[in-house]
Amino acid sequence: MNKTPLNEIHRALGARMVEFGGWDMPVHYAGVISEHLAVRQAAGLFDVSHMGEIEVSGPDSFSFLQMATTNDLSKLSDGQVQYTAMCYHDGGVVDDLTLYRFAEDRYLLCVNAANTDKDFSWLQKLQGMLQFKEVHLVNQSRNFAQLALQGPAADAILANLISSDLANLKYYHFFEGQVGSVDTLISRTGYTGEAGFELYCKADKAVTLWQQVMAAGADSGLVPIGLGARDTLRLEKGFALYGHELSADILPLEARLGWITKLDKGDFIGRDPLVQVRHEGIKRSLIALLLTEAGVPREHYPVFSGDRQVGYVTSGTMSPSLKQGIALALVDSEAAVSDLPLTIGIRKRMAGTERVSLPFVK
Repeated sequence: MNKTPLNEIHRALGARMVEFGGWDMPVHYAGVISEHLAVRQAAGLFDVSHMGEIEVSGPDSFSFLQMATTNDLSKLSDGQVQYTAMCYHDGGVVDDLTLYRFAEDRYLLCVNAANTDKDFSWLQKLQGMLQFKEVHLVNQSRNFAQLALQGPAADAILANLISSDLANLKYYHFFEGQVGSVDTLISRTGYTGEAGFELYCKADKAVTLWQQVMAAGADSGLVPIGLGARDTLRLEKGFALYGHELSADILPLEARLGWITKLDKGDFIGRDPLVQVRHEGIKRSLIALLLTEAGVPREHYPVFSGDRQVGYVTSGTMSPSLKQGIALALVDSEAAVSDLPLTIGIRKRMAGTERVSLPFVK
């Protein structure tokens, strides 16, 4: 398995390690629930160095990425981040990603760990197919480490390590500076729904950055967080996870991502079938369900309207904040808007649900 530069630190902290997307990663340290609540109430530090980073540069970079991604790159200025996706020609999703603009001719894409090689190959294929000769693609993933500092105390903790005024750093903006003694890309982004930052540095500086951030947060309740709480945190906010709410078989319009799918920006890969789906009507929709009785919904559990299966759970868990089962489910569009009750098949029984608006936790 691949290992992040912080692997030995996780083991020294007694983390339970698991394989995730080909990486040896910590699933939890003290426990998923306590780590989840620490992020909601104070702060947590995540090792997300398994994520992929792809550099796109050259005079044709803007035009190439405008064709390769669903969001409108013309809305982005230097120092801004954009959440976007790449689609196949049939509209299915290659991956969702964050895109960092340094200049009109230089960008960094942060992609899902398990998709890094696939995404890089896809971009290379598109470059040849679209004949953008002045585009330089480099898979920088091995050169980067990435930490996520998340929670209401994140600003105060990072302020101990940085001379810049973080109050001026807006959501989905970034800058390059020093965190402690480490040169870092500091991005006000995250996957928890809380205030916080994603910090990119050179791989050989990851241990130093981790230790300095943990020390700075010692009096603020900062604790290390594993993948288990990362998943429950993102699910409480209704954030999509590739392979669950998104895939080659799930359109971004079905996954409530019409807001990053700009059909009016001009041509891009996958646009024509998505325009057709928009015109004819979406056949499936992602909805949020709150269990009204005991039970924990899990991925692939069937969703029923009466005795008819109308869809399935894409992600589900017991919410540590609500202490209730919550689920995202992909269901027939008719069932999504119907007033008829929906149930989830949990083992050998039907569990009642209530449709709710996202996020589950405000």
